[in-house]
Order: sequence, then structure tokens, then C-alpha cells
Amino acid sequence: MEYIKSKIRDVYDFPTKGIIFKDLTTVFKDAEALHQIGEKLADLYRDKGVTKVIGIESRGFIGASILAFELNAGFVPVRKPGKLPADTIQASYDKEYGKDIIEIHRDAITEDDVVVIHDDVLATGGTMAAAYALVKSLHPKKVYINFIIELSALDGRKNLPAEAEVTSLLTC
Repeated sequence: MEYIKSKIRDVYDFPTKGIIFKDLTTVFKDAEALHQIGEKLADLYRDKGVTKVIGIESRGFIGASILAFELNAGFVPVRKPGKLPADTIQASYDKEYGKDIIEIHRDAITEDDVVVIHDDVLATGGTMAAAYALVKSLHPKKVYINFIIELSALDGRKNLPAEAEVTSLLTC
């Protein structure tokens, strides 16, 4: 994990003044770090019967795709409004620097699915809480939540549902 952590770049005042953005593009471009992330993510869920991995736009797509591949599961995108071509459901939420809306295809998840929702960073938890609500409304068997990095100073876990099983590879 130290190798992965060493590849994270801090970008100051992005996207707004006062924010220290944890940039994972420097992790993703490193083959060894990317391989380790895929392996470590998959190890968390290999015995859970996962059938779908959901990635939250846009950086969550990267880890979620790797995880889906490693688990031989399907990949489902959660996107901003107007990006998905078929019938969707949506949720709005507050995030650390504004408001936003996300959507998922209404037919993306079935009652037989075991789902991991993945995003790159847990900051305040607003995006993930909205994604979790969307997925739960489709009534899968089980839902797990996963992040590569959890920003402990922002205490985003407190904004996630108490019943959610949450894992993070790294805490910063």
C-alpha cells in the first residue's frame, strides 16, 4: 500500500481555493500501482459473489472496471444527467463544493445482483450516499461500498448509511 500511496499527487486549490485534491492519475499511469490496486480491490470481494460493479463518473470508472474484470462481474456506470441513453433514475446530492445529480439505468441492477459501488475517493460522502440510494432502490441482494482513498479529515463515512459495508484501500 505504501507504493500506491507514494504515487498520489496532491493538487492544491483544485477544483476551488482551499481544497487539496488527491490526484490519482499519477497512480493510474504507473503500471505497478495500477496492478496492485486491481489485486487489492479484488481481494476484498473475491468470496462475496459479486455480480455487478458500479463506477461513479468519472474517476470511479477506472477502479470499478478493473474490479469488475478481476471478479468476472459486469460493470455499470453511474453518470451525470443526460449521459446514459436509456430510461434512468436519478438522485441529487450536496458535495464539498456544490450540488450535483447522478443517474443510473433503471434496468442496470436486478434483485439477484450482489453489487460493489466504487469511487476513487471518499471525501464528504455525498456522491456515494446518492449512488447507494439509487442502487438500493433497485433492490439487489447485497450492496458493498468501496474507495481507493478515504480522506479521514472530512469524515465522509458519517454521511453514508449506517448499514453500508464500507472499505477503503488507503486512508489519508
